Amino acid sequence: MDGKVKKQRKHQQKHSGPKAEKKKLRKQGPSTEEDERRRNPKAFSVQSAVRMAKTFHRAQDIKAKKHHIPLVDRTPLEPPPVVIVVMGPPKVGKTTLIRCLIKNFTRQKLADICGPVTIVSGKKRRLTFIECTNDINTMIDLAKVADLVLMLIDASFGFEMETFEFLNICQVHGFPRIMGVLTHLDAFKNNKTLRKTKKNLKHRFWTEVYQGAKLFYLSGMVYGEYQTQEVKNLGRFISVMKFRPLVWQTSHPYVLVDRMEDLTDPEKVRTEPKCDRTVSLYGYLRGTYLKNKSHIHIAGVGDYQVSEVNFLPDPCSLPDTQKKRALNEKERLLYAPMAGVGGVVYDKDAVYVDLPASHVKQQQEEVRPTTELVQSLLDTHATLDAKMAASKVSLFSGSATLNSDELVEHERLQEETVWDQQNGRSRRKVVFNDSQDQASGSSEEEDEEEDKEQDEEQDEDDDHLNRFLRQTREGSGPPHKKQKVEQPPSELPVFADSEDELEKSEEDSEKDSEEDSEEEEDPGEEGDSEEEEDPDEEEDSEEEDKEEGSEEEGSEEEQGALCWKESLQQKASEAFLRQQEAAPNLRKLVYGTVVEAAGVQNENEEDEELGGLFRVSRPQNNKRLQADALDCSRFHPNGTHDWDSQEVLDSIRDCFVTGKWEHSEDAATLLKEDDELYGDFEDLETGEVHKKQNVEDQEQMESNSEAENEEQLLVQTDEEEQRKKRLEKKRRLKERFDSEYDDGEATYLDDLKEEMQKQAELNRAEFETMDDETRVQYEGFRPGMYVRLEISSLPCEFVTNFDPHYAIILGGLSSSEGNVGYLQMRLKKHRWYDRILKTRDPLILSLGWRRFQTIPLYHIEDHNGRHRLLKYTPQHMHCGASIWGPVTPQGTGFLALQSVAGTKANFRIAATGVILDVDKSVTIVKKLKLLGYPYKIFKNTCFVKGMFNTVLEVAKFEGASIRSVSGVRGQIKKALSTPPGAFRATFEDRLLMSDIVFLRSWYPVTVPQLYNAVTNLLLPVGQKDSWAGMRTLGQLKHDLGIRNKPNTDSLYKPVLRAPRLFNKLHIPKELQKALPFKSKPKQQVPKGKTPRDLQRPGVIREPHERKVMALLQALGTIHNYKTKKAKTVKHAKHKEFLQQKNQQEEAKSKRQRELRKKLYKAMGQTEKKTARSSLKGNTED
Repeated sequence: MDGKVKKQRKHQQKHSGPKAEKKKLRKQGPSTEEDERRRNPKAFSVQSAVRMAKTFHRAQDIKAKKHHIPLVDRTPLEPPPVVIVVMGPPKVGKTTLIRCLIKNFTRQKLADICGPVTIVSGKKRRLTFIECTNDINTMIDLAKVADLVLMLIDASFGFEMETFEFLNICQVHGFPRIMGVLTHLDAFKNNKTLRKTKKNLKHRFWTEVYQGAKLFYLSGMVYGEYQTQEVKNLGRFISVMKFRPLVWQTSHPYVLVDRMEDLTDPEKVRTEPKCDRTVSLYGYLRGTYLKNKSHIHIAGVGDYQVSEVNFLPDPCSLPDTQKKRALNEKERLLYAPMAGVGGVVYDKDAVYVDLPASHVKQQQEEVRPTTELVQSLLDTHATLDAKMAASKVSLFSGSATLNSDELVEHERLQEETVWDQQNGRSRRKVVFNDSQDQASGSSEEEDEEEDKEQDEEQDEDDDHLNRFLRQTREGSGPPHKKQKVEQPPSELPVFADSEDELEKSEEDSEKDSEEDSEEEEDPGEEGDSEEEEDPDEEEDSEEEDKEEGSEEEGSEEEQGALCWKESLQQKASEAFLRQQEAAPNLRKLVYGTVVEAAGVQNENEEDEELGGLFRVSRPQNNKRLQADALDCSRFHPNGTHDWDSQEVLDSIRDCFVTGKWEHSEDAATLLKEDDELYGDFEDLETGEVHKKQNVEDQEQMESNSEAENEEQLLVQTDEEEQRKKRLEKKRRLKERFDSEYDDGEATYLDDLKEEMQKQAELNRAEFETMDDETRVQYEGFRPGMYVRLEISSLPCEFVTNFDPHYAIILGGLSSSEGNVGYLQMRLKKHRWYDRILKTRDPLILSLGWRRFQTIPLYHIEDHNGRHRLLKYTPQHMHCGASIWGPVTPQGTGFLALQSVAGTKANFRIAATGVILDVDKSVTIVKKLKLLGYPYKIFKNTCFVKGMFNTVLEVAKFEGASIRSVSGVRGQIKKALSTPPGAFRATFEDRLLMSDIVFLRSWYPVTVPQLYNAVTNLLLPVGQKDSWAGMRTLGQLKHDLGIRNKPNTDSLYKPVLRAPRLFNKLHIPKELQKALPFKSKPKQQVPKGKTPRDLQRPGVIREPHERKVMALLQALGTIHNYKTKKAKTVKHAKHKEFLQQKNQQEEAKSKRQRELRKKLYKAMGQTEKKTARSSLKGNTED
């Protein structure tokens, strides 16, 4: 047993492999391999140069496959949103996935997904989601503009035909990034089946896209949505994904339209419903720069010219492009105009309002007045003149209206003077002719500090009206005509056109200087409160005002901060406070308030009256004077300067050329240097010598000490600059030397990348300092801008049949792409398309931005350069094709379909290919055989007729090669006079009259000029996937029920073969004698019937013999029956015996097994005892 244990331990040791080799190296020492290399270097050399070369080439190929041709990075600083196309068969979960992703990024739920949905996903990335329907037109259009495709696959069903169609479309038009998403995984109840299905789908997806393509799994749904963590992971992948620019997209501008507006005159539409429309389309510009007045193609509509292009403010701007304060209030995380999300949009032609806004937090009571105001603006159906003639002005909802007649009466308003005891000033109350309770204060500043008067209702209305007028004047935003109701002289207008007029008119109506001082203090307080108040504070103040009513306020500080909000009506506050928050008061920011510089006078000062009739005038407190005073934004009004003073003059002395500048630029210093260089000089004309004056010498001696110090400093700085220049020059020389002689690890690809990087930086820096308006004129509208394109002469069906579920793509065309000409293509029938294509059958091509129908001619190039027409496309090889279509750059891929109407069960992509040549028609020829028949034969010369009709035709073909059906070659020599069209020809051999002569010629074929654009977007809603163009000849015959009359010679006929009769072989007698016996014909008489006399006669038995034979036959039958019966019984007994024997064998084997078990058990116990005893003996030893 000990030996066995030791053997087992030895067996566990490693004798070979990497671990054993490491152990050997440790024992032998670290330098063993080096010693072996030194002793026998040939053993470690390359054994096979071919194998080494293959290994090296394979390594280089693997490394080169990872390289891509570097392209110039033309993406702007603010790139346009990434277009993410969510594609899949019907009922696979596209809308649900978009809704979940939008909720993941923006925390908002979007009910209806219509058109593009743009969201902000990060600091520097925006995403545009768009759903791709099952229509083949939409699939083709979106594949051209997609940056990322989320391909949804129903795992419970498997891959569907739409998935493979879209993949092939992407392969043709530039392959974007593709991510697969498996849905309906909760349909699998068995985990093993789920894992197997995932693996199969993943590998098939890798085969179509690339090895290792990302495939996401959405395991199930919770309350109608996908699980949050899975959607979040998908969103993270989308947010950090990098996109490689596609050639077609980066070389053409294009716009994915997210909003459409009809600008046609409504009157023209009413009179002519079918007139052409002028439409403005909005969207982010992508690709490259777009010029104004350029040609574009609207996919599904046609080619048009842009009449006007404008760039608009970004409706879904990136967070880092705005201030932090504006981010919290105005950030738009979601923009989907076609889905009803987008807020208020200001345009050149109109204002578009969407209510309620997605990010404005308002209570239901606050939304109501804003909605009413907006609705009153939207419900405009009459012109301005008609409305002014019969208009009634209502300042508030619920207040009395004013018509034009009443406005005339307002020119003669009556006033009632009321003394305010608390504030110590007189207030003028307007008394209206209709004796209604309406009043207005004398100025907007007085409204902030007015308190309770005798009639509370009149005071409340007074406050409401005056505060509304005051906010209209002080509020920011676009200029409006301000309304002010007062008692002016007859020459003053009721409505002032500017704030200066209002201030000047107020001056005439003011009573004392105390009012002026109070009015000067209030605007600043009001401006501060307007800008600093929060919406929550405004709501609280409104509630306090409602509770207090007309009660007196506690202190003057509260009056200054909150008194102007007292008893504000909810509608006016909602409308104007939001306007003030949206835009600052430009006048206040730029010029300041007019009354800030005025001194504050005593509030308790009373007017000085003389005899109760006259009042002391104080023009320094006059508001008209203050309005005409110096502009406070430029100079302080009181900051005048005495220009006769020496100090004032010295303060601006250095602002001129002769002032104290830098040492190298100072005028005095430069003059002194000139004197030093050119102090003594001689006038060559007069001979007079000019010398410096003594005063200058004295001044120079006095300033020598200072100049020397300065010169030393200058010398030191010059030496440092020179040393830096020398070092820089040495560094450049070293870099040039290294670049010439030291390759290093830099490769051609690295140099190319560096060159592209420099080009990209140069492109960015060129127009970086210009503003957008100037920059657009030089380079056009750059990608990333939100543009508005106005297009005229669009068909009316584009507007009337507009469906937001179908994407509108505007593709820019270069100068040559607007032309139409002949195109040469290389085409191959798709391997999954079940039918071959026939020449002259119309095909629908997707080429560039366009989808159009044309008639191709298929041809193949022979070895001699001839383009021979093909009737059908080859089965598994490329062929040439010529079409009449739009000029497209060489190398552009295309795909062909035979029909885009409806959904077919089979694969719909008929062929794919690439453009080879542009605007050049090759000569395509087809074979033509002309037949003739000889009618006179003279040895090798014969006359042939029936091939031509005139002598002129024969003259054109003189010298042409001809041939007979039997293979004899000949040549046409000369035309014959009669019959017309006959000619003389010579042949290599003599012809027979039964021969047929034919001439093999090539006939040029012209390419049909058909270009029929697919206009599916002009079809009615619900029928946009049923566009049908020109039908093939087979479809026409099928639809019209026309059957071809068959050629009788081409029909199959039953083959009737008559039996062939061969004569007997006749050998002459002389030949028979010479033949050996074996080959001699044997003269055998055939057997005939046996003659009667030779036939054996029948035996006729006696009656006794018959009985004996019958008895023997009966006995034999009985014997056979008994034998058969005995054999059956014997077989049954043997079967029973075998069964008993088997039972005995089984019992015997069972006993033996039990005995073996007992025996083995005893043996095992004995071995254990032996092992224990041996172990005890070892321990004792």
